[in-house]
Amino acid sequence: MRAVIQRVLRSKVTVDGQTIGEIGKGYTVLLGVCNEDTTKEAAKLIKKMIGLRICEDENGKTNLSIQDTDGELLIMSQFTLHADCRKGRRPSFIGAGSPDHAKELYEYVIEQCSSQVRKVAHGEFGAEMVVEIINDGPFTIVLDSAELA
Repeated sequence: MRAVIQRVLRSKVTVDGQTIGEIGKGYTVLLGVCNEDTTKEAAKLIKKMIGLRICEDENGKTNLSIQDTDGELLIMSQFTLHADCRKGRRPSFIGAGSPDHAKELYEYVIEQCSSQVRKVAHGEFGAEMVVEIINDGPFTIVLDSAELA
């Protein structure tokens, strides 16, 4: 499981011109699932993401977590995080999770985060989404559950 986490001042996602998810200060998370991922990998990734101290304290130091700052999350499924670009010029997405499996874990991540963070908004699985991000910093972290302790 892979996640790209961007610290944002605000972010929103629209589908067919309608805003379906919007947050203020917090993280926009692009989440990629592969077929080998389970709730075990998801739990490990969630724990790391929620606990990351990448929010600024009163002295401007990145010393606080999203929970410490009462931040918000916008989570979107992003199968392209598992693109294989080693050969040719057209990426292969064979490493991405099957739609049913990926949707199940995506919804699991949203549910688990909702019990730990005050506001969790999300995109629509499988939809063409337009995402607006006002990045804060900019500050972007990439997490891969296979590399987390």
